[in-house]
Amino acid sequence: MITKYRRGYIPFWLRQLLDYVYVLIGSAFVAVAFNLFLLPNEIASGGVSGISTITKALFDWEPSIVQWSLNIPLFIAGVVILGKNFGVKSLLGTIVLPFFVFLTRDIPTAIEEPLLAAIFGGMLIGIGIGIVFRGKASTGGIDLAAQILHKFTSIPLGICVALFDGLIVLTACFVFSLEQGLYALIALFITSRTIDFVQVGLNTSKNVVVITNHPEEVRRMILEDIDRGVTVFHGSGGYTDEERKVLMCVVQQNEFSKTTRVIKEIDPNAFVIVMNATEVLGEGFKR
Repeated sequence: MITKYRRGYIPFWLRQLLDYVYVLIGSAFVAVAFNLFLLPNEIASGGVSGISTITKALFDWEPSIVQWSLNIPLFIAGVVILGKNFGVKSLLGTIVLPFFVFLTRDIPTAIEEPLLAAIFGGMLIGIGIGIVFRGKASTGGIDLAAQILHKFTSIPLGICVALFDGLIVLTACFVFSLEQGLYALIALFITSRTIDFVQVGLNTSKNVVVITNHPEEVRRMILEDIDRGVTVFHGSGGYTDEERKVLMCVVQQNEFSKTTRVIKEIDPNAFVIVMNATEVLGEGFKR
């Protein structure tokens, strides 16, 4: 089996191997960030790593052991209760992340300023988790607990994740201080935004929807001058009930200004809707 890729063809086995490499690299990033920034500054920014930070402060328990003791049972519970095949790659992430935390436990602390530690620790963890997600896997932990809660309560999954992370941050406020809890929130927010950045990247395109009295001229302009494909929808005005053609096309950032300028030259009264489009796959974009 062969998978088409941006610069040619990659065998399926190599694509799978790269996914496992992503899981290993991403887990290493998370482990280094945890031991370098978060744990020394007692920033419990949610998840199993946050729990291990709290138990380290309260009982001096080894964080990697705590993470193993929570991750593995949660993974097994997820398979049994949810009845899903989480895959070998997710099992690898569940096991290898605490192992990397154990290997890097003696790494020297880089920053002793909690705010900087929250910012850079959250960023580095977001990079690591984003890389793991790109390998189509996860590191298990609280996400599995959230899915189990979602199954039995029908609470939206996003709220379940927020509940668990919020409970961990709230506990950190009592164990450490309110200030430390706020640092944990900062790290948690930066982690979530960085994951999105790693997943989507900088290649944000524009989805342009045009309603015009000159649809054929605009369509030819997009096809010939911009050299982009265009989709034509048939709609009708909600007020006038007049039949109308609606044009939609996706353009790169550097083509956007030219596209809107020429549309306005053809029809100054054109109604144009512009939306960000991320992870555009297909001809002329990412394969």
